[in-house]
Amino acid sequence: MTQPAITMYMTGWCPYCQRAGALLKQKSVEFTQINVDDDSKFRQEMLARSGRRSVPQIFIGDKHVGGCDDLFALDGSGELDRLLEGA
Repeated sequence: MTQPAITMYMTGWCPYCQRAGALLKQKSVEFTQINVDDDSKFRQEMLARSGRRSVPQIFIGDKHVGGCDDLFALDGSGELDRLLEGA
């Protein structure tokens, strides 16, 4: 199976964004980081997609998985690996 596209809306100064990114790197998956501080349209896009204002907001494929704590909870349950495999 092909790995689904992973998108993380983030800021450069957010420790939760760094922590979530480190977990994804540890999983050896490619992901796109969109810095919402670079342009206000990115923050509006994140809000429209997730309904949340805080960062990070992470999407695996079209599925909104939430923020850093949500990502780590998925990892702890084994669900993250399943999502990353495209199941």
